[in-house]
Amino acid sequence: MEDHITKYKKLPSSFIPTSSMSEKECVKAAIATQLKKNGLSDLHLKIIIKQEANQGNYRQAIAFLDQLIARCPHSAIDYNNRGLMYLKMGDYSQAMEDFNRAIALNPNLDRAYNNRGNCYAQRGNLDKAIENYEQALDINPYNQKVWINHGVTLRELGNYPLAIETLELANIIGDKYLGRIYAERGYTRYLMGDWNYAIADYRRALSCLVKGDRYQQKVIKWLAQVLKPIIA
Repeated sequence: MEDHITKYKKLPSSFIPTSSMSEKECVKAAIATQLKKNGLSDLHLKIIIKQEANQGNYRQAIAFLDQLIARCPHSAIDYNNRGLMYLKMGDYSQAMEDFNRAIALNPNLDRAYNNRGNCYAQRGNLDKAIENYEQALDINPYNQKVWINHGVTLRELGNYPLAIETLELANIIGDKYLGRIYAERGYTRYLMGDWNYAIADYRRALSCLVKGDRYQQKVIKWLAQVLKPIIA
């Protein structure tokens, strides 16, 4: 991946950097110049989009996704990915529009139903979120992320036993998201009043989560919440 990007640090002759520009700004400007001049390949655009998204530069990722969609207006995956960027930015209307378009283009794209479910959940429409998660699972019952989102939403609806059951099904599928599964199951058990089970799950979660994972601080906070009255 680095080899594909490194060559774009060799600025086109038509681009003249200024002394006030950082290397990152120079690279972005060079890419923009290259796009106008010859255009980047789809592969290069996708690499850049992934980098921008990983760095939280969602608006920049959207700009490059616009390029892909302009080239291939029938790509359900590109609409889904752009919708995900809008969702991360909190632009739910635009995100929903892209997810709907992705599903219209490919009714079997389970990740689009999952993302649309997340969008409904963010907007407070939990019943529609559940409906979309179930549609995603009908297409791909091995999508672990969907099982987790389904379980969390069931918990938000107050159906704790079914939420636990759903999270345990997610656990059976694989170990990729074990830390998150244990964390969400622990919080569900905390809400049910099963504090000992909650503590055990929180500790399991912390043992699975890698350093720097965004769930670490959340689990530490949840664990402190349940331990505080016990210590007091």
